[in-house]
Amino acid sequence: MKENKSYIGPLIIIGLLFFVFGFVTWVNGTLIAFFKNAFGLDNSSSYLVTFAFFISYTVMAIPSSSVLKIVGFKKGMSLGLFIMAIGTILFVPAAKMESYPLFLGGLFTIGIGLTLLQTASNPYLTILGPRESAAQRISLMGIANKTAGIISQKVFGGLLLAGSSVAASAVSTAEQLDKVVLPYMILTGVLVVLAVVILFSKGLPEVSEEQEGVSEGASSKSSIFAFPNLVLGLLALFAYVGLEVISGDTIISYGISLGFPESEAKDFGTYTLWFMMLGYVAGIFLIPKYVSQQNWLKYSSIFGLIITAIALFTGGFTSVFCIALLGLANAIMWPAIWPLALDGLGKYTKLGSALLIMMIAGGALLPLLYGKLSDLYSTQLGYWLLVPLYLFLWYYATLGHKKKNW
Repeated sequence: MKENKSYIGPLIIIGLLFFVFGFVTWVNGTLIAFFKNAFGLDNSSSYLVTFAFFISYTVMAIPSSSVLKIVGFKKGMSLGLFIMAIGTILFVPAAKMESYPLFLGGLFTIGIGLTLLQTASNPYLTILGPRESAAQRISLMGIANKTAGIISQKVFGGLLLAGSSVAASAVSTAEQLDKVVLPYMILTGVLVVLAVVILFSKGLPEVSEEQEGVSEGASSKSSIFAFPNLVLGLLALFAYVGLEVISGDTIISYGISLGFPESEAKDFGTYTLWFMMLGYVAGIFLIPKYVSQQNWLKYSSIFGLIITAIALFTGGFTSVFCIALLGLANAIMWPAIWPLALDGLGKYTKLGSALLIMMIAGGALLPLLYGKLSDLYSTQLGYWLLVPLYLFLWYYATLGHKKKNW
């Protein structure tokens, strides 16, 4: 009992950080619809929001590891929060200058800080408690993350998308953009306070390389790309992140395109997050006692395909609801893909992990592709993009992860 009790303080701190991750990440869906209206953007241009935010993971994945070796994990988390604060405060001059590129620069900066923060905080989930229950701790952090996302979409949806499109069109760009100034100044202050608290906290132990539990065992392979399960796993993670971001960040704009008023569509993104939370809760109770993570990935891919088909061939709220339901299909894919991709890598495990983090680029590139398809055809037909992505995840769950040689 005493040993478990010692983990509570650090876990609360890490849980708070995952709450921050969710709050700043899942507001992107609201920002896409807001910027599209304020700047008069097409779909492709509006999804530069997700591109700017998620491409930072690819840029910073390997540098983050080097930074953490120099400053340590705790100082690295504090530094990540400070960098995020720089990104959020950039929203103020961006609004005053009516500059969409500067907003994108702020989002990219937030993403850089978030990459560093996540790279630093994730090892704690392994060492703070028994290793065999790490999956449950990850699921609990996922719940904190999605709860924050629901709150941020409710708060920012109410602030930024409160008026109808017709009413908003009568308001100047400057007046619309002014809505982000106070919320992002407050968010900056919160991030700075958290950075200081983390920096001087005595509740977080420093993590050593050995505690991270990275396998440095021998391997007969001469290159990391000689592991098919990793290479295919990189593609699987790229596909998964794209699916998660598309289902969460396009649904508000999709609802508006179908004729739903902004006052109603602003809450659609929360539906996706509620279903993701349901998936996390189910995972806590069902994995691995009743179903393996590998089988969960397989069944989730099939479920995603079925739901996507219904979304494509129906209309109105039924179609929107199906896009939200994809949150349930996507919920446990992240922790399911990682162990399959890293299996047997030995001394290449750390590099494999960095490459997997870089595949968060799927959240940057695939929504852009969805936006282009939406402009060429329609916002509904753009969701055909999801079909090959779910098919590939099904392949990886059934056959791809088993390949040990090319």
